[in-house]
Amino acid sequence: MRTVVNSPTSWHTRVPHHARSASTIRRWLAENVGSLVPQHLADLHAVATELICNAVRHATPLPEGDLSVSCRLSDTELEFAVTDGGAASLPRMRNLDTSAPDGRGLLIVSALSTTWGVQDDKGGRTVWARLAPDAERAVHP
Repeated sequence: MRTVVNSPTSWHTRVPHHARSASTIRRWLAENVGSLVPQHLADLHAVATELICNAVRHATPLPEGDLSVSCRLSDTELEFAVTDGGAASLPRMRNLDTSAPDGRGLLIVSALSTTWGVQDDKGGRTVWARLAPDAERAVHP
């Protein structure tokens, strides 16, 4: 894994399209972002894990067989994004079924972030989430 530092507050890397990449990204975030937002690292880890695992489970890899991951920190927010090769359907929150073994990922992302969204372009599909340390959390419509 090679990290590209675009600025002191912007990072990018690529990881295999595999569930093990979630733990790789948690370590990467701790190394690159952890000292800047230590009080929010647990939320960032949870969001990152959900977005990586959703990309692996529901989407195809990028043409190189991997996922593109980025993190950007500004004065007001922390944005984490995962780009994959896309899927037949858009990511969406499901109604909570307490007896279902899965289906809570985007509910967790929504609960921990101020907003999240999806952007499609010719390079793939990006799912992103923004965490704002001092803002109210809002559920995505």
